[in-house]
Amino acid sequence: MNASVTRRLLALTSALALLALLIGWSAVVSWRAIRKLRTSVTTSQVESSRIVDHVQGEVLKLDSLLLKYRASRHDEDWQKFEREGQALNAWLDRQKIALNTEHEKAMVEEIKAASESYLGAAREIAEGAKPLDKLPEVEAAEQRMLNLGLELAHTHHEALGGFVASMQHSLTLLQAVVFAALLTLVLLATWAALFVYREMIAPLRVELIESQALAARREKLASLGVLAAGVAHEIRNPLTAIKARLFTQQKALTQGSREYTDAEFIGREIDRLEKIVSDFLRFARPAEPERVPFSAANLLREIRELMAPELREASIELAVEQAVEAQVVADPEQLKQVLINLVKNAAEALGKDGTIKLRAIESRIPLGGRSRDVVVFEVADSGPGIPADVQERLFDPFFTTKPSGTGLGLSIAARMVQKNGGALRFQTAANRGTTFGIVLPVKPEP
Repeated sequence: MNASVTRRLLALTSALALLALLIGWSAVVSWRAIRKLRTSVTTSQVESSRIVDHVQGEVLKLDSLLLKYRASRHDEDWQKFEREGQALNAWLDRQKIALNTEHEKAMVEEIKAASESYLGAAREIAEGAKPLDKLPEVEAAEQRMLNLGLELAHTHHEALGGFVASMQHSLTLLQAVVFAALLTLVLLATWAALFVYREMIAPLRVELIESQALAARREKLASLGVLAAGVAHEIRNPLTAIKARLFTQQKALTQGSREYTDAEFIGREIDRLEKIVSDFLRFARPAEPERVPFSAANLLREIRELMAPELREASIELAVEQAVEAQVVADPEQLKQVLINLVKNAAEALGKDGTIKLRAIESRIPLGGRSRDVVVFEVADSGPGIPADVQERLFDPFFTTKPSGTGLGLSIAARMVQKNGGALRFQTAANRGTTFGIVLPVKPEP
């Protein structure tokens, strides 16, 4: 497990501990608030709360019945409204008997008077008065009932001092604490799920798929290597004999004659066959890289000095646009061979009059199933780009769009880069050019 994953696991553990403390503290606060509420509530307070709640509930019920009657105009709805109004007045009369002080009884009487005003205005609306004329009176009486109910509750609460304020503060604090704990829990659970998937499950899944694909590929290539060695031996022997016999025959022919021209053509085809056999053998059984540290910038400068004169003849400019001085541990000769192949491919794509840019960039990108520090060697051309149907088969062995190509150049290049612990990638766009990138880790796998 790398240091980054360890740090994140420690952060997750700390967050869980913090969440446990937060939930424990909220539980203690809740218990104290409930205990304080239980010991502070008196019979008087319960009674006052009951009166206020009942008045508010009845007013809301009457509002609802009045609205229903205005919408339906059914006698049954109005009779129900009348019954509820009379029940409210009768209930208020009973409360006067239960209360102890004259001030409280007078307040209940005022509430009853406001109720009568409310019911009277409602009756006028029912009898045909314009609602817009009487609605303000209804609303004023309703508001007066509610205000008087609250004032009555305040009278009952005077003996308890700041109990209501302190309890409201305690409950608000408790709500904030519980909400914060739940929000933290949700965020932490989401982060933990994403962390586990991204850092553990996804890399293991990618690694498993890559391992299976790599094992299958290695098995195929091992068989192909044995076959390639045998085929190369069997083909090279007759090719060598044909080439020797052709050389002997060619001495007896007159230069410039048709027979001599045919002999030269046969010789070139023999050379092409030998190159195909050699490329096939290199693809099937590539040499193991000799990894040594070297400068990324120096390698690109060597490529430019080697290839620039040849490309200049086709009016193609080869330039090192950006090159870091980072040290890379790989086989410089194999990478040089890959870069030369990519430059030649870029030149063939341009044909004439164009620019090829070489770059060496430091970055941190996924490689081998995990994020790593890498150096990316890029070969970018300003050509027409690679068609979509060609992109899908670009690294397939023996696939080529060139009349005389073997179709093994990019396959060999990709295998060489892979042998050095890296990857060969490309980006292309129509009429904007193509960029091939050799991604190599700064530090190779142990």
